[in-house]
Amino acid sequence: MPRISGVDIPREKQLWISLTYIHGIGRKFAKDILKAVGIDEKTKGKDLTDEEVTRIANHIQDDYVVEGLLRRSTQQNITRLKDIACYRGMRHRRGLPVRGQGTQSNARTRKGPRKTVAGKKK
Repeated sequence: MPRISGVDIPREKQLWISLTYIHGIGRKFAKDILKAVGIDEKTKGKDLTDEEVTRIANHIQDDYVVEGLLRRSTQQNITRLKDIACYRGMRHRRGLPVRGQGTQSNARTRKGPRKTVAGKKK
């Protein structure tokens, strides 16, 4: 299994799909990387030579922010929003949707399972 940016690339999938296993690289960036390095998109991971893996890894390292560094910067941005107590930071703190979604009837993913409040006894 080729290893790029600390991630094992699947051997049996086409290379442009395999590169999307790296956090921060989607389908478009994967195709752009392969075009810049000069490798066919349809190549499978098992057919790569060590030299091709090195070329891909160097190109990603030079031109893209991926994996740990990207996760860390995202987390730092969220922490900064929480610290300055802006609206988005408060939504992150409370575990509510951040991007303007309603919460009256949806938002179960962010709010978690329902907490039923018992009715008043007679």
